[in-house]
Amino acid sequence: MNTTTTDRVAIVTGGSRGIGRAVALELAGRGLPVVLAFAGNRAAAEATVDDITGAGGRALAVQADVADPDAVAEVFDTAERAFGGVDVVVHAAGRMVLSPIADLDLDAFDDLHRTNVRGTFVVAKQAARRTRPGGSLVTFSTSVLGLRFPTYGAYAASKAAVEALTLILARELRGRDVTVNAVAPGPTATELFLDGKDEETVAGLARQAPLERLGTPEDIAAVVAFLSSPEGHWINGQVVRANGGIV
Repeated sequence: MNTTTTDRVAIVTGGSRGIGRAVALELAGRGLPVVLAFAGNRAAAEATVDDITGAGGRALAVQADVADPDAVAEVFDTAERAFGGVDVVVHAAGRMVLSPIADLDLDAFDDLHRTNVRGTFVVAKQAARRTRPGGSLVTFSTSVLGLRFPTYGAYAASKAAVEALTLILARELRGRDVTVNAVAPGPTATELFLDGKDEETVAGLARQAPLERLGTPEDIAAVVAFLSSPEGHWINGQVVRANGGIV
């Protein structure tokens, strides 16, 4: 664990698993106290907190539905009460539902967009109001927008909305000294991505990138950490396609 001290504070939604967990660990390793927002898996969230605190960092876990404005406000309140403010907001929470467009149940579509679109809007609204000067918001899109894989229609549509919201918010925050960017991972070895895919499918996706492997959560976390750092502060209003060159 990096022992560098900092007065910067991070919130990571979806911080209990996958990319969100990797981001929380990376930011904590750089000295930031982290508030993890998790939807339902308390054991996983507390395990991430234990990993951070066991390595000398500071972290808290708060259960929150990212589409619920009151719950998200409480996450920000917790960061301010416990650590003094909010400087970095990483919105990694999301859902994926795969189906041909013709077959997708509209209730599943609505649930997906409630988390991915409304949830991003709710988190971004709080971040826009409460992130301190010099801070950053990082949202998550997907490289599937360029790859156009069949069965990803509803998911890709939700992430197209995230990109639009992100790029507009970056311009709305003119004069605030707060950056807003999106990271769009390619195929990444997370539970969310691997679920339901056989070995042949996974191997085929891994071969598409010139680097000939899947991304790792740590690959993506490093990109997020740079974008949210003082060194990355000149990058603003961008979508960074972190995918090993697949598109």
